Amino acid sequence: MSIIGGLRTLFGGRAGIFSDLCESAREESFQLMLSHARRMGANAVVGVRYDTGPMVGAAEVLCYGTAVVVESMPLRDSADERHVVPP
Repeated sequence: MSIIGGLRTLFGGRAGIFSDLCESAREESFQLMLSHARRMGANAVVGVRYDTGPMVGAAEVLCYGTAVVVESMPLRDSADERHVVPP
């Protein structure tokens, strides 16, 4: 796999196997972050970021954000509408 990736880097284009592996690593790290947030009682995550780094013979993918509890606020009267961010 690293030989194919190296050749693709030299000659251009995407290395399909490597791209698929990276995407699955991103998805797995995202789902892991969401499960951690749920265990903390959150119903949303804001400020999500991905970070990658090399490891010996592999790559590390991190996904992190801030776990929050989002609640809807009812409008009290028409004067309050100017303070509400539309969805």
